[in-house]
Amino acid sequence: MASDNLKSLTYNNDGGKPSLSVLDQLLIPKEKVYLPIPDVQAAWGVIRSMQIRGAPLIAIVAVLGLSVDLNSNVKTIKDLSDCTTVKEVKDLVRTKMDYLRTSRPTAVNLFNALDELSKVVEEAVKDNVTNATSASTSISKAISEHAEFMLKRDVSDNKLIGSHGADALLDEQSKKTKKRGQDEIDGVSSIRKGIRLVTICNTGSLATAGYGTALGVARALHGRNLLESIHALETRPYNQGSRLTAFEMVEEKMPNATLICDSSAAALMQSSTIDACVVGADRVCANGDVANKIGTYQLATVANAHDVSFYVASPFTTLDENLAHGGLIEIEERPMIEMIKSAGAPENVKVWNPAFDVTPARLITGIITEKGVIFKGEDGKFDIPGFIKKHSKGI
Repeated sequence: MASDNLKSLTYNNDGGKPSLSVLDQLLIPKEKVYLPIPDVQAAWGVIRSMQIRGAPLIAIVAVLGLSVDLNSNVKTIKDLSDCTTVKEVKDLVRTKMDYLRTSRPTAVNLFNALDELSKVVEEAVKDNVTNATSASTSISKAISEHAEFMLKRDVSDNKLIGSHGADALLDEQSKKTKKRGQDEIDGVSSIRKGIRLVTICNTGSLATAGYGTALGVARALHGRNLLESIHALETRPYNQGSRLTAFEMVEEKMPNATLICDSSAAALMQSSTIDACVVGADRVCANGDVANKIGTYQLATVANAHDVSFYVASPFTTLDENLAHGGLIEIEERPMIEMIKSAGAPENVKVWNPAFDVTPARLITGIITEKGVIFKGEDGKFDIPGFIKKHSKGI
């Protein structure tokens, strides 16, 4: 799953009384402090304050936090016992889920995870549940079991993302090598030399339940001894790249792991051979437009100018066929003080501090999911709804 230094959370379920703690990522790399999450208010708080971040991890902490709240929190257990009808029990649980939805607006994983739990709630009271007591027991148990299933699924899905991504990058490198007219021996030799990556933000174990998405691709290449180098942008103004990704790269002993300023990406690609950029995503629209950490669009534009492939690595749950294009995505704006403190700027200066930007589909080479890599069709466009339809059976 992850080394002890790369655990984004700790979760235990002893006798049906689950407990959850999350790593306070605002203190990394100087300190490692785990915060207890006894209820949905605490889960909402660490998500909103960015003490935990990363679209997959936000979703996991929300559902596990709900499980802890319903099964271990004394006040919530009493509130459930005071319900007199099945409807009151369901309404109480839905209120908590609706509250969790308000923590962060951009990452679709959170909403998809809670939608999934809503179906679990309905199934839990579908048959032979006629009173509030049995409904409370059935719903609390069902949410706990499904939340734990989602936790395990996140890690296994991330490993598949890493594997599919590594395969795609190596295949692309092989094709480019042959296209340059080198013979087969030189081609194999070039592939074995490894892939040179650039990434932004943090998409590793600290952004997920374990292993990572975009950084998971780097981890998979490293595991095959086919990662030659990786450059991480610092990711201003919250510095997730310098605080978190740099920490993970050092802990994993990735080769030639290098931190650069956000503004250095163009100079890097101008002066060095880079094979690909791999980034995460908080939402992928029906046309392939992608919302991700602020600075991603800029990196994609620079990559395009230097003929460097640009891949997005994210779970299947990040795909949102209900939004036609990126212009419809709600972009969260963070408090101005966050940027002022980070930049050492005067407190009375006007600040615009969006947390995310939208990268147009035209700049994206492929979208890596645990179910495979989505490439553009002959028309030069992504078919996200078609991919969702093809791979949605059994979900």
